[in-house]
Amino acid sequence: MNKSTASLECLQSAQALFFNSSDLDANRLRRVLARMCHAKTDWADIYLQQTISRAWVFDEGQIKTGSYSIDRGAGLRTVCGETSTLAYTDILSEPSLLDAASTVAKHRYLEQSNDAVILPLSAHHQPYAPVYDIHDPADNANTTKALELIQEADALARSIDPRVIDVTVTLQCETDSMLLYRLDGLLTGDIKPMVYLSINVLTMENGRKERATVGGGSRLGLDFFTKERLYKWASDAVSEALHNLHAYPAPVGVMPVVLGHGWPGILLHEAIGHGLESDFIRKGTSAFSDMLGQRIASPGVTVVDDGTIANARGSISIDDEGTPASRTTLIEDGILTGFMHDLTNARLLNEAPTGNGRRESFATLPLPRMTNTFMLAGSHTPEEIIRSVKYGIYASNFSGGQVDITNGKFVFAMSKAYLIENGKLTRPVRGAMLSGSGPEALKHIPMVGNDPALDDGTGQCSKEGQHIPVGVGMPTLRIDALTVGGTNHTEE
Repeated sequence: MNKSTASLECLQSAQALFFNSSDLDANRLRRVLARMCHAKTDWADIYLQQTISRAWVFDEGQIKTGSYSIDRGAGLRTVCGETSTLAYTDILSEPSLLDAASTVAKHRYLEQSNDAVILPLSAHHQPYAPVYDIHDPADNANTTKALELIQEADALARSIDPRVIDVTVTLQCETDSMLLYRLDGLLTGDIKPMVYLSINVLTMENGRKERATVGGGSRLGLDFFTKERLYKWASDAVSEALHNLHAYPAPVGVMPVVLGHGWPGILLHEAIGHGLESDFIRKGTSAFSDMLGQRIASPGVTVVDDGTIANARGSISIDDEGTPASRTTLIEDGILTGFMHDLTNARLLNEAPTGNGRRESFATLPLPRMTNTFMLAGSHTPEEIIRSVKYGIYASNFSGGQVDITNGKFVFAMSKAYLIENGKLTRPVRGAMLSGSGPEALKHIPMVGNDPALDDGTGQCSKEGQHIPVGVGMPTLRIDALTVGGTNHTEE
């Protein structure tokens, strides 16, 4: 099945899901939209959503918790200039939507817009296929498979090292379906699957304990979790916990830092990516405002946001405003070349939308958000980069951090790191915080590796209280003159 056929099938399935289970149809949505709008309305849309989730937690050799939930409703939005108004309901019926429409309409109603049409469904890139059975509690075979996966992950982690004293495995399965009707007549939809599994291990030696968590996810079904993938995650979790059992306190000071590939791209996401979202640019609150076309990074640094990567956690077929996902170059060879736009900010900035209008649910407004944001490959091997450092830190994993969007200053906790001495990895170190400025760090990247990688599918981004799945990534790279200091280490 080609991508065009797959996308049309997905859209038609979403349409059937919402229309067959309610009194709604395309004509009724058109009547609701007409009631929402008034003479000064710039934009309006109706967003129908159903999210079905199922999760299990396996701890101390048994299922500790299990959950199943359905969240279903509609969000009605109008936009006038810079002002967006939202009303939502968890009842999918014409009377309920008409009541919500009366809330968002601030001026006289229109009876029936002469311009209101329903455009035919159109094909677009489909980076994943719908998976309908991953959450079905009536599917005994599927439930059995999920429970077997959890137990297998637990057994693998326990078998790796006798110092593992406890394992907690979490498995989540979700199907997020949406149908959108817009002021321009577009009726479109999507069905997005998601699976995620994490392995948390507790190790102990000589009375000292350390934890570590590793896992991943994808827009696939349970077949994503192969035995090889589970073993790798279990091994990585045990390795990180044992690393910190034997690690020395990290040195303190300003020094070169080498970041490993993959998940350390979360630093790029937080310290740089948010500042390139167009709402911050338009309001002038980003550290990168008014810098389009200027050099903001070292030569060789190219950063993109790409929502079209097959099955990646941050990928989308269309965004939550109906714009097809795209690949947007943000920084090219060190030059700032683009921003991530939703419809509203694109209109206000006189730019084209990039497919980055995303929302957590029907009860929230769409915002310009990242999808999969990563740095492209350079020309150096990871070994060359490490050899170039006389004294510094190599960080292969982070556990969390925060950033100030207005100036790009960040603080991140390194969960697995080594001291670099005379071009070699020597002692494992722990308890270190990495801090600096995103705009400044971009200018001091003399070496970019040839080993680009996305993370394993764990990214969750928060903005204005909304949480959405994202992907991050980067090759190994060196940043000069970052501050290493503080501690985030706590013993169990």
